Amino acid sequence: MLEQLFGKTRSVQDLIGVKSFTKYGLATDKYELLFYQVSPTNISVLSKDAITTKIRQLMLALSAKPNLEFVCTDASECFDNNKVYLSERIDEEPNPLIRSILAKDREFLDNIQLEMATARQFAFVIRCRNMKPEQVFAEMNRVEKTISDQGFDIRRMRKENIKRFLAIYFDASFAGDQMPDIDGAQYYE
Repeated sequence: MLEQLFGKTRSVQDLIGVKSFTKYGLATDKYELLFYQVSPTNISVLSKDAITTKIRQLMLALSAKPNLEFVCTDASECFDNNKVYLSERIDEEPNPLIRSILAKDREFLDNIQLEMATARQFAFVIRCRNMKPEQVFAEMNRVEKTISDQGFDIRRMRKENIKRFLAIYFDASFAGDQMPDIDGAQYYE
């Protein structure tokens, strides 16, 4: 099927343009991406003045680094597909006892998802285009300093954090940090 569409078999990495992990981030076809995890601020407990200050700090960070990008994902995987499956199984199941157990499983997933409904993770991303490793390192440190100087709790994401973040973003797995670095590498051993 893929060969018919693209003329040759391609990996998922090829399709989205990801080449490999680098010392500082993720290499793509066109640039290196640097990821920074930002701890969110619970603005529901802040005063109006404190919220205004946070907005101003974000505006200052963006004006200092206009190429700064944001990514927001759930902090854990979504259970919607599992809930749909359980609902279908309940409808198909003739045994009332098993239907009851399946309904309890679905309710359990609802409760877990409700507890995590506000669990989000935020990342700032910078694209480094045509830079040598030493330039990427310098840019990485400048970005981190610029954002932290504006009052944000930030840390550079390492390979395992990036893998987990992308796995959740692409709705692949909560255990993204355990995924192989190269698509399909586990089958070549």
